[in-house]
Amino acid sequence: MFRIYSLLIGYIFGCFQTSYFLGKLNKIDIRNYGSKNAGTTNANRILGKKIAAIVFFTDITKSVLAFIFCSYLFKNNLAGIWSGLGVILGHDFPFFLNFKGGKGIASTIGLVLIFNYKLAAISYLIGIVTLLISHKVSIASLIFVSSLPFIFMKSNYETLCIFIIITVLDIWQHRQNIKRIIEKSEPNLF
Repeated sequence: MFRIYSLLIGYIFGCFQTSYFLGKLNKIDIRNYGSKNAGTTNANRILGKKIAAIVFFTDITKSVLAFIFCSYLFKNNLAGIWSGLGVILGHDFPFFLNFKGGKGIASTIGLVLIFNYKLAAISYLIGIVTLLISHKVSIASLIFVSSLPFIFMKSNYETLCIFIIITVLDIWQHRQNIKRIIEKSEPNLF
């Protein structure tokens, strides 16, 4: 039963849409501009670096706080992993925004960080090197999430399955980016 509760608690944490709320403070719905995504990269393009940094930090923090809360509440880290999946689902599909949110990468980064910071460092390095080579956040994000099942392969079966689900979900959320990458129209970050 703790799995369902953790998933729901995480979903509530994930529904806090930082880029949407900061966009509203700037009198825009960020989901109507740029890539039409409520995430860090679009916030950077539309609202600037400072707001993007706040969005990135807050979206990471959602997963960290949900993990800590559920792990403490249910006295096990598996509850934290389930809450992390919930955060990503809430971030990607917030009920109060007609299920149109972000892509879940920053929230995934937060979950990986709080779950195992040593293995997180490996996945981050893979993502950063990919970004430096490709100059594209989407490619770096896709390579980062695709590395997770391999990096966490020695975790227990349930944890590994959750990371596989997160990877598939994050890739699905990038389907338009993948199309633009194939068409060579995906913009560079720098």
